[in-house]
Amino acid sequence: MLKSNLFGDFFRKKRVQTGLTLRQFCQKHGLDSGNLSKLERGILPPPKSREKLESYASFLNLEQGSDDWYEFFDLAAACAGQIPDDVMSDEDLVKKLPLVFRTMRGEPLPPEQLDELVKRIRSL
Repeated sequence: MLKSNLFGDFFRKKRVQTGLTLRQFCQKHGLDSGNLSKLERGILPPPKSREKLESYASFLNLEQGSDDWYEFFDLAAACAGQIPDDVMSDEDLVKKLPLVFRTMRGEPLPPEQLDELVKRIRSL
């Protein structure tokens, strides 16, 4: 699955939950149905503008700070090959990113780092 399709699939799922067809959704919010269709199918990438993403999130009835809100913005960042800004502003998290990347690649971790990772996950 293409990266941008992850965002598009999520967008489509949330739009459908509003009870509106693509055309109805676009008419209600003043959007171009052709472009939104391309976004949902992963042909167009998510917008880069935080302002535009926030507009879309509000149209989709995503509550700020909710899991869906974060997933929406995280998928948009991932599709652009970026790490979300709120993660990058947390120095402690940034220091741990190499460990996360290594773990995702399946590279072995030293036992003390693995223990630390397990403790952090359990504390969530």
